[in-house]
Amino acid sequence: MAFDPATILTLTIAISAAAALYLLMEWRGARDVSLLFWSTGFASITLGCSLALLRASGHFFIGVWFANGLLVFAHWMFLLGVTRFVERRLSAWWWLVVAVWCALLLLPDGQASSKLYLIVNSLLVAIVSLRASLLLRLEADVATLGTRQLHYTLLVHGAFYLSKVGLALVPGTLIDLVVYQGAVIRISLVEGVMAILLIALSMTGTVRYRRERQIEQLAERDPLTALFNRRAFEARTPRFLNHASSKRPGALLLIDVDNFKLVNDLHGHAAGDRLLITLSDLIREALPEEALAARLGGDEFAIMLHDVMPKDIRQLSETLRARFHETAAQNFDTPDAVTLSVGATYFEQPPGDLESLIGHGDVALYDVKRSGRNGTRILELTEHSRA
Repeated sequence: MAFDPATILTLTIAISAAAALYLLMEWRGARDVSLLFWSTGFASITLGCSLALLRASGHFFIGVWFANGLLVFAHWMFLLGVTRFVERRLSAWWWLVVAVWCALLLLPDGQASSKLYLIVNSLLVAIVSLRASLLLRLEADVATLGTRQLHYTLLVHGAFYLSKVGLALVPGTLIDLVVYQGAVIRISLVEGVMAILLIALSMTGTVRYRRERQIEQLAERDPLTALFNRRAFEARTPRFLNHASSKRPGALLLIDVDNFKLVNDLHGHAAGDRLLITLSDLIREALPEEALAARLGGDEFAIMLHDVMPKDIRQLSETLRARFHETAAQNFDTPDAVTLSVGATYFEQPPGDLESLIGHGDVALYDVKRSGRNGTRILELTEHSRA
């Protein structure tokens, strides 16, 4: 098979069409708008390269202007997809790219206009690609292999198109877009198919990681309250336990809803679910930075704190109890008040394990229940109590 422009364009068509279809299928499942933008971009390249095959037959407007215009449009779609992916917005000034692209329609046919067209078209692609690359410079704890690969691919791709502008400005450089004459054009065709392949692989890898991460997050979240479930809570607590010291003590709070069964019996299980969701929202609002909260099961919740004192624990507990009691009383009429009991364990040294710490918390929680509920009991864990 000859290594000619038509062959390279055909390869680009096949790669772009496959990428567009894959990303579209992913969008139908995930409904992530960034996927739709990227799929549209690859579909535009597929159409543009197909139309580019017509330029040798004398169809300048369709084969050159419209085909290369679709290349700019495709990169614009890539940029919009990246902005949605990283949850950023573009300045209104970026819409000037569209205006400049439309202005290219006024260029007449000929070699002189081919050079000017190549310069402006390449500059637009370069600017858009470099901007997308800049947006993908994410923090180390956020960036993934896919986003880093996409960042560098777009960076190199944009730099290549800037170099095309420089080469096209050299006097005497042969550029004829109609018949693919000129070293710049032929090199660009080769770079194009390689870039499209790398961009497609980077985007699909990024999409795959996001889907896997979403599945992982769903597996570790309680479906009703969206707090961590027990398994996720157990997996995350070692860093709290191991770093506890007299200078940065920690605490575990076990929270239980008093008379929760009355809400279910008198108002239905849907009402009980709403009450648990309300409690989870109150916990999120009251949590200090870097605290960990989970629903252990039923109406039992847990909070892990670090760098706290007993007065901080009591203040957090009293705030939660007061707000929850007010909300429950306003929305659910029950013979006995629906309140919270809180059993807390305060520790200044790493405890043996989470299960033993929960055991101490259960003891404190039982003391509250036995004393009439609707209260807080803080158990300070000492060397003697751990022994």
